[in-house]
Amino acid sequence: MIINHPLLGPRDASEFTYMGDARLIHRPDWEAEDAVQQFTDYGYLRDNPAGPHRELWFHEGGDRSWLVVTRDTTTHEITSVELARDVARREGRST
Repeated sequence: MIINHPLLGPRDASEFTYMGDARLIHRPDWEAEDAVQQFTDYGYLRDNPAGPHRELWFHEGGDRSWLVVTRDTTTHEITSVELARDVARREGRST
């Protein structure tokens, strides 16, 4: 599988480590009244979708950047790749 890195161009997936659902870049508010429940859900509850899914990938064998990859889990077709920092900023949250 080839991941088209936004800064480095096409790279083999073996350079990357899959890190889970892209929603993980949005950490719960540790000061919230229900923070324990939020962090429990954050740490343990995951969807297992069939079809398009936003995922976190870490470029371990390269520039060590974090990416949000939108990939179809049934065909492995990648439809978009963005830097995770850009996604977090656009969605109003920090990484």
